[in-house]
Amino acid sequence: MRVLVFHGYLLRGTGSNIYNAELAPALARLGHEVHLLSQDREVELPGVHQHVPDIGGLLPVYVRDPYDGLEAKTFPELSDGELDRYLEANVAAVRAVAAGAGGIDLALANHLVMGPAILARAAVAPYAVKVHGSALEYTVKPHSGRFRPYALEGVAPARGVLVGSRHTAESMWEALPDLPELAEKTRLGPPGVDLEEFVAAAGRRAPLVVFVGKLIVSKGVDLLLAAWPLVHARHPEARLRVVGFGGWEDAARLLLAALERGDLDAARDVARRGRGLEGGEEGPLSILSAFLAAPPHAYAEQARAAAGSVELIGRLEHDEVAALLSRAEALVMPSTFPEAFGMVAVEAGAAGALPISAGHSGMLEVSRQLAAALPPAVAELTSFEVGPGAIEAIAARLTAWFELPEAERERARAALIETASRLWNWEGVARGVLAAASGDLDALPRPVAGEPG
Repeated sequence: MRVLVFHGYLLRGTGSNIYNAELAPALARLGHEVHLLSQDREVELPGVHQHVPDIGGLLPVYVRDPYDGLEAKTFPELSDGELDRYLEANVAAVRAVAAGAGGIDLALANHLVMGPAILARAAVAPYAVKVHGSALEYTVKPHSGRFRPYALEGVAPARGVLVGSRHTAESMWEALPDLPELAEKTRLGPPGVDLEEFVAAAGRRAPLVVFVGKLIVSKGVDLLLAAWPLVHARHPEARLRVVGFGGWEDAARLLLAALERGDLDAARDVARRGRGLEGGEEGPLSILSAFLAAPPHAYAEQARAAAGSVELIGRLEHDEVAALLSRAEALVMPSTFPEAFGMVAVEAGAAGALPISAGHSGMLEVSRQLAAALPPAVAELTSFEVGPGAIEAIAARLTAWFELPEAERERARAALIETASRLWNWEGVARGVLAAASGDLDALPRPVAGEPG
C-alpha cells in the first residue's frame, strides 16, 4: 500500500519526532510505499520518501524551542492569518504528494492539532490520528475556545484515534465532549523502542543515573537535582547525567550551582521563582520549596560534597541517548505534568536500566507493565508519588537499587529487557497504525476504564 504520514516537525530530539522517525521505516520494512511529510531536512530514513512542505519559515509549536532556519511561535501566539497560511500550505503539500504518488491508500496524522485538520481538508485517503500529549495538554485544553474546533474537524472523519495510555484517552475525551462517538474509535497505540539501538552493554555497570527530557518545569528535573545530594551521600561514586534542553535549562544550572555551593538560600530563590525562569508567570515550585524549607540534616554539606558529580550535557541524538542508557544503572522520569506515555522509561528498560517514574498518567501505566515482570523488592522502585516527599522518594529508590546484590539487579535487568522487547516493538506499532487507518479497530486494544493508571 501507499501510506502517507504527516508530521509537521523534526525527526530527532523529542518523543513525537522519534516516533515518526521509527514508524516510517517500520512501515517500509513491512513492504509499503511510505511518504513522510516533516520539516526535517537532515535526517534520511531508509526506504522512506521524505517531503518538506514549504511553510514560509514560520513553525507553530506546542512548547517554545529553537529551530534552526525557522521562526517558532506557540500556537496561541499565531495570528489568524498566520495559522490559515500554515494550514493552507500543508494541505497543498499533502495533495501534491498524493498526486505525485499516484494516490494514497491510508494515512496517519500526528498530534491533535493541526495534522488531523490538514488531512481532513486534503481528503486524500482514510486516516488515523496519533495523539501525542503535547498538543492536547499545552494547546487544545488550555486554549479550547480557539483550538478545539480544529481538533474536532480533524478527529471527526478519522477511522481510528490512537493514544499511548488510558490517561491520554480520558484527557482527550474530556477535552472533546462534542464527539460522543470518539471513545468508540479510540484505541491504544503506544510508541515502540528500537531494539537494535537500545541494548544493554556487556559487563558490570557504573553507578550512573540518567535524566532524558526537555528542561522545562513540568518535566520535574528540579526534583531529581534536589534528590541527588541524598543519593551521593550514600554512594559517593555515583554520577548523574542530565540530557535535554529547554526554557528552564538556565534555571536548572542556577539550581545546580546553588546546591554545589551549599547555598540553600539561592536554591530557595530558584524554587520561589519557578516557572518565571522559563518565561512564564512567577510562582513557587511547591515540592522543591517545601523540601528546601525544612531540608534533611546536613543537606547543605551533602550538596557541597556532591559538587562535580552532576553534569547537564544538553541535547543528544537518539543513538547517543541509547549508548548512555546502555551503561546506566537507572533512569529517572520525574514529570509533574501528565505524560501521554513513558517512552524514555521503555527505552531505559530495553537497555537494562531501571526506570523510576512519577506515579501518574501514562508513566504509571508503563511502570506497572514493567513492574509486573519484576520481583516485589524491585517492582516497588519503578514509580513514586508526586507530592510532598517526592524528592526523598526518588533518593530512596535510587539508593535501594544501588544496594541490591548484583545478582538481583542482573535478574531484574533481564526481565526489563524481555518485557520491553515483547510489548513495544516498532513493526507491531506500524501494524496497529494501518489497522486504525483502515478502521479495523477490533484488532486493537481499547483503553478500557478500570485499567491501572
